[in-house]
Amino acid sequence: MNSGIINVYKEAGFTSFDVVAKLRGILKIKKIGHTGTLDPDATGVLPVCIGKATKLCDMLTDKDKVYECVMLLGVETDTYDMSGRILEKKSVDVTEAQVQEALSAFVGDIMQVPPMYSALKINGKKLYELAREGKEVERKPRPVTIFSIDILSMKLPEVSIRIHCSKGTYIRSLCHDVGEKLGCGCAMKSLVRTRVSQFDISDAKTLDEIERIVKNGKLDGIMLPIASVFDGLGTVFVIPTEEALKQAINGGKIPAANVFAEAVSNFEDGERYRIFLPDNRFLGIYVYEESQFILEKMFLE
Repeated sequence: MNSGIINVYKEAGFTSFDVVAKLRGILKIKKIGHTGTLDPDATGVLPVCIGKATKLCDMLTDKDKVYECVMLLGVETDTYDMSGRILEKKSVDVTEAQVQEALSAFVGDIMQVPPMYSALKINGKKLYELAREGKEVERKPRPVTIFSIDILSMKLPEVSIRIHCSKGTYIRSLCHDVGEKLGCGCAMKSLVRTRVSQFDISDAKTLDEIERIVKNGKLDGIMLPIASVFDGLGTVFVIPTEEALKQAINGGKIPAANVFAEAVSNFEDGERYRIFLPDNRFLGIYVYEESQFILEKMFLE
């Protein structure tokens, strides 16, 4: 298998770019991309796309995520986490009930201001580059969704929480905003990403583990096929005729008469389907419209 997704466990001290660079060396493959950055101090799930699967990077970046975070109340830093410069320390006189109430206020659709120490660009320059120059610029609030916040443990001033959230959510900003709401300040002490879409931390492999697996010639055992990302979609096969195959391989529209389906009783306009060739090679993702399948993204190797 030349293309697929590896569920990497990013260890502390590595940037997401570091992980990609090291994997290029381990796999001897140049075409590799990650699916959303993790701060160097953060750990956890980082799906990495190999070969043709790099077309998935944007799709996986858009998926919801789950994090486990330790908040430290009573501290404010310039980075919103404990790697930054401490700006202020305050006494923590809040109750556990008040912490619970404050966290609950952030569940749902909210507007969030990204931290200055982030990779977002303004006028072509990354925010953290401006922050390191001592500059602070206005950041517009962005809509994000917090599906749930569960308190795992609380021993004030530390609070451990699990957050299920949409793409684009900054957990450091969430901690900062909770601190502001409580009036005592808050910084993120630690962060672990435990899930990205169907990629779970229990299945993630460190770079050292991946290197050993590659040396033993067992990479296929941990590299998931591209089609597995779309397991929730209906599965369709192109019929084995010369005309139908030529049309499909060239990325043309595929009439419904030129396919057969597994466990799909009828096709629905606007629905997405994954289409395979008769030899089980994954062709791509298609949208069904007016009795034909229209290519959304091709993955054929």
